[in-house]
Amino acid sequence: MPVIVLRTPVKAPPSRCFDLARDIDLHQRSTAASRERVVGGVTSGLLGPGDEVTWEATHFGVRQRLTSRITEFEPPRRFVDEMVRGAFRRFRHEHQFVAMQGGTEMVDVFDYTSPLGPLGRVADRLFLRCYMTRLLRERNAYLRQVAESPDLGDQA
Repeated sequence: MPVIVLRTPVKAPPSRCFDLARDIDLHQRSTAASRERVVGGVTSGLLGPGDEVTWEATHFGVRQRLTSRITEFEPPRRFVDEMVRGAFRRFRHEHQFVAMQGGTEMVDVFDYTSPLGPLGRVADRLFLRCYMTRLLRERNAYLRQVAESPDLGDQA
């Protein structure tokens, strides 16, 4: 089971990064390439403990739905979302926000198991791990841009 760990420095306080990372509207803007949109559960605002959200997106030319739930919540240090229903056999995404001089280090720990047993493991090695890493990096770059913006009123 692959684990992707990304570290993203952000010139903003942990509380700002924490709130932006759980903002549904920002999430939709940051994943526009896959046309990700919320279709169930909490549909706007900030996700909190126990909240569920269902996303619909197109990946590899296939429209998919995925429902995740906030299972751990420690503001402004970390939160965890885990898949309840969706294409993966399972996933757990831990978002950490570590205070550092000049801002925050956002740490993503994305731990997942692909469906289809041995075929899923082959897909991980061939393309899925790279694809998921790229999606997370793009989302973090967008989040960093918004967090570092002097005018959050129009973007958050």
